[in-house]
Amino acid sequence: MPPRAEGAAAAALRSDLERSGWTVEGVERLLGPVADAALRRDSLVPASRAAGAAGDGDPVGVLTRLFLLAQPVPRGALDAALPRTGSDGAVAHGLVEAAGAAPDDAVRALVDLRPHAAVDALGEVAWWVASDLGEHALGPGRPLPPEHVLGIGGASASLARLAVRTPVGRVLDVGTGSGVQALHASRHAGSVTATDTSARALGFAAFNAALAGVDLDLRRGSLLEPVAGERFDQVVSNPPFVVTPRAAGVPGWEYRDGGLVGDEVVRRLVTGLGGALAPGGSAQLLGNWEHRTGEGWRDRVQGWLDESGLDGWVVQREVMDPAHYAETWIRDGGQRPGPEADALLEAWLDDFAARGVEAIGLGFVVLHAPPAGAAGRPRWSRVEEVTAPLERPLGEHVAAVLAARERLAATDDDGLLAARLRVADDVTEERHARPGEGGPRAVLLRAGGGLGRTASVGTALAGLVGACDGELEVGQVVQALAVLLEVDAAALRAELLPQVRGLLEDGLLEWT
Repeated sequence: MPPRAEGAAAAALRSDLERSGWTVEGVERLLGPVADAALRRDSLVPASRAAGAAGDGDPVGVLTRLFLLAQPVPRGALDAALPRTGSDGAVAHGLVEAAGAAPDDAVRALVDLRPHAAVDALGEVAWWVASDLGEHALGPGRPLPPEHVLGIGGASASLARLAVRTPVGRVLDVGTGSGVQALHASRHAGSVTATDTSARALGFAAFNAALAGVDLDLRRGSLLEPVAGERFDQVVSNPPFVVTPRAAGVPGWEYRDGGLVGDEVVRRLVTGLGGALAPGGSAQLLGNWEHRTGEGWRDRVQGWLDESGLDGWVVQREVMDPAHYAETWIRDGGQRPGPEADALLEAWLDDFAARGVEAIGLGFVVLHAPPAGAAGRPRWSRVEEVTAPLERPLGEHVAAVLAARERLAATDDDGLLAARLRVADDVTEERHARPGEGGPRAVLLRAGGGLGRTASVGTALAGLVGACDGELEVGQVVQALAVLLEVDAAALRAELLPQVRGLLEDGLLEWT
């Protein structure tokens, strides 16, 4: 059973955790850099040594041993670490089981509970998040059970950084799992609805929401089925996108396997969101897609965007060959190398070969519904590959791109010529020339934020960008450049305006 806590009991537990000092920073201080780094690699011995040395009187050490390392602690030590809740309360919440009632009797964790700290577009946030016990707690050679509820992983963190945090009315989290994205959404939404096919996952999400003091509307069902006919201002989703063989003997896990063939889960979600987004609404989701023989992956994903009827932007962040992909997810399920893992790999490779899958792309999708009054305008789309590291929050950049696209769609060339623009604060210029040459061979504009884009610009566009300080209209700058370069002004306008639109779309230029 998932843990449970409501009202005053949840508030008491939250108060205990806040006062205990058991935060991400508290754990880092306790363990030190070496053991903390080892724990992040799932190497437990250094962390166990550091936490054990703190003794039973240190709440951070006790809670770290109990919940992060899945080690038993004395009942009396847990009573001291969580004074309002106590070990009795922890048992009642379904967080631990106790061997007896005496202070020296051991208690063991039934769930993985850990402090979480993140940075999104609204700044820093901290919660405690519960999920199912991980592989190290289950014991060697025991794969994760199919109903396993995953905690906070790399994909969760990536989506939290990607999601737009502009204040909105209604947000939908599809495939909420333990509820992490819904918690993030609660910071900028009037209400949050979260769906999942797993009753167990929804139980964990309910506990985590209560522990955070957040109200969520939780509904059980597949993808968008629980909210059919409803509209949302924003949708976020880390769906069960893993491409898993539909073959006998191949296990599936609810947190990652949607039960459909190939990349059909992501296709259905992308194409179905046109019926779930309110005018002006947006969606941010993660996904995998197949690269098939004779079909370009860009064409494949572009077809999904076309079917959705929405504006769309797809960024492929990584590509894996079939064997590497299969090995990664087989190991993720807890399968150790050996005959069983080899048989699973054969099944995965057979499945890929049957559909001509040459590789699997991993990345994110951003969708946007035209605002009210603009439904008839041409839709826009972009499918690209960006593999540079992106550790910073992207939500603000995504919101700026959507706003720029919408404004560009409503701005004709005359309107753009009348605009006053400025260079974004994070943009720098690089000039490259051979020693002794009078001028640069190449001029690069480089964005420090967003996707870290770099634009190679010619002499005329470099001159225009250099003059974009918000004082002059674009048309005035173009006219002056035509005189300076001794070229036809109309031809220069025709050359530069599409490039200016591209720089506005990418965030290198901004309206004043």
